[in-house]
Amino acid sequence: MTPRRSDRVPRLRELRELQPLDRLSSLRIKLGVLVATSVIVSAVFSAVGVSLGIEARYVVTVAVVASLIVVQILAHGMIAPLRSMAAAASSMAHGDYSRRVRATSRDEVGRLAIVFNQMAADLEAADRARRELIANVSHELRTPISALRAVLENVVDGVTEPDGAAVKAALAQTERLGLLVEELLDLSRLEAGAVPLDVSDFAVEPFLAEVVRQAQTAGRPVRYRLDVRPPTLVARADAGRLHQVVANLVDNAAKHSPADGLVQVSALRTHENMLRIEVADEGPGIPEPERTRVFERFTRGAAGQTEPGGGTGLGLAIARWAVALHGGTIEVMPSVRGALIRLELPADPAPAAPEQ
Repeated sequence: MTPRRSDRVPRLRELRELQPLDRLSSLRIKLGVLVATSVIVSAVFSAVGVSLGIEARYVVTVAVVASLIVVQILAHGMIAPLRSMAAAASSMAHGDYSRRVRATSRDEVGRLAIVFNQMAADLEAADRARRELIANVSHELRTPISALRAVLENVVDGVTEPDGAAVKAALAQTERLGLLVEELLDLSRLEAGAVPLDVSDFAVEPFLAEVVRQAQTAGRPVRYRLDVRPPTLVARADAGRLHQVVANLVDNAAKHSPADGLVQVSALRTHENMLRIEVADEGPGIPEPERTRVFERFTRGAAGQTEPGGGTGLGLAIARWAVALHGGTIEVMPSVRGALIRLELPADPAPAAPEQ
């Protein structure tokens, strides 16, 4: 009975995917097996032909053809991953990063296939992040531009008088737009590693006291407490970058704290000789699933989403990169009440490549 075409297709696919040498761990061993198999097949056919009394020219022809068939089958399996990689690379050139290579071989080609798949996954993630960044930036830029346009249109159409209130509203949206552009440029420089660290020694207590004093000028109805142990604690870091990080943490804590809530800023030297700075508030806290996402770009808490003017959602992302440049870490810690964010810097920070 003649097999149907639908039955032949899977068999043909299985034959194409046949890779009998996958268990071998070296390409050189595979080539040796390939040569040895070819010689053995030729010798076997020659011996059989001679024993049957077949003419030499026929024996040689059949032996050569049989050897070529066996070599073709074995070699096909050896180069199959390379063909898959070529096809996948061609797809990547046209923007398709979803293709992967079947990596079953244990030799150098198999290891190359594994690395290729990892590269494809990284490129796919980078492309997805780029698209999300463009969408987020477009959305964030559109909001202040639309508000500014509405204010100016009302003034031009005579709906609103060009008084101080209208000018203040336009100025507020312009400042928000400028802050977003400035933070985007800042984050871009940090990610590119183009921001050198100006490391110096400075006293921690007056440094943090200045951060708290600046936060108090915002006029939020919260209380601040500073605790530095020992009071003579000295840090070695880029004071400008660290000020930017801590100021952002304190401002976020004040935003999320209730009226008359307490924002506590503390610093100490750990047993591992790390400078630890913690900022705690009495707000609703950060759910555990969100504790890593808050450091992603354009991720904002409830206060940042509902408060007029909001935030850009870039402050904690910039903080993470700035801390990473110092070779330190920043994370959200478990807390009984409110949110607790801890950053740790080495005693003598050596610039480190930020995490991707």
